[in-house]
Amino acid sequence: MIGGKIQKINTFAAKMTKIEDVAEEAAEEAVEHKTWKGTLWGIIKIILIVVVTGGLLYYVFSKVPWAKVQFRLTHADRAWLFAAVGCYFISMIFSAWRLLSFFNSIDLKLDYRFNLRLYFLGMCYNVLLPGGIGGDGYKIYLLHKRYKLPTKKVFWAILLDRLSGFWAIGLITVALIILIPKIDIHFGVPTSIFVVGTLIYYWVLQRFFKEYSRNFFASHGKAIAVQTMQVLVIICLLIAQSDFHIFTTKIAPYLLSFLTSSLAAIIPFSLGGGGVRDAIFVNVSGFFNLKPDMAVYLSFGFYLISIIVALLGLYYVIRPKRMEKGLPPINQ
Repeated sequence: MIGGKIQKINTFAAKMTKIEDVAEEAAEEAVEHKTWKGTLWGIIKIILIVVVTGGLLYYVFSKVPWAKVQFRLTHADRAWLFAAVGCYFISMIFSAWRLLSFFNSIDLKLDYRFNLRLYFLGMCYNVLLPGGIGGDGYKIYLLHKRYKLPTKKVFWAILLDRLSGFWAIGLITVALIILIPKIDIHFGVPTSIFVVGTLIYYWVLQRFFKEYSRNFFASHGKAIAVQTMQVLVIICLLIAQSDFHIFTTKIAPYLLSFLTSSLAAIIPFSLGGGGVRDAIFVNVSGFFNLKPDMAVYLSFGFYLISIIVALLGLYYVIRPKRMEKGLPPINQ
């Protein structure tokens, strides 16, 4: 029996090695000059992403008239809209700080100012270069070039940073499931699933990515902060509506619908998650008998806010020399 368990662990380890090899190849591809085939595939991906985004948005607005969503956007309370933008901006500060924890784990000691600038620049590239090198690819390229780190190391740091975000979304989702009476399930079920999942997740990190998990508790605490601030974005958008009092008993279902749609929006097959989040938000909210126009207003409003904040990185696209302004020299 013990021999069988050891064999299973070795098989899993071999699979993880294959994944690492694939990851390294992907990371290398992100930093090397593309062939004409790579360039062609990049163009095809951009076209596909635009088509998918457009198709999903068409589907959403065939279900919910744009006029209703536009009315909610244009008549929302400006103060609460600014508060929503502020919450999202703060969530990105926490997100950059979380990523810095993973970089510190691999002994990549970035100045916090450079890391923050690079993070916003990456967000901007995610908007400007859909399907191309993207924000993560640019980070890998720049850090590899500047600090001579293996691309695989940077790749895994960024990927595991994303996974910590998944974990935080799972935690908040479990809390919301417990708070929604319509979901007729004992609170022990989702809680147990999450706890067991967390233990497995932690074991895998310790077994195969020990170097990256040195700051496990700090990085995952920051992940909770990121998702909490993004939940506050949705709450601010809700309060911004004049008929908010009607929805006070359904805040948790709206938040759960948002988190569910956020999980799918992370997969990069649309422009910045546009259309994907809206389509899923509309369908999931139907289970809770929520107003479709409010659901689309929340998802589309969040999407617009994410673009507005991401475009702050455009400053460093226009003036790249400002990226390293005031920074200490690189230790050789």
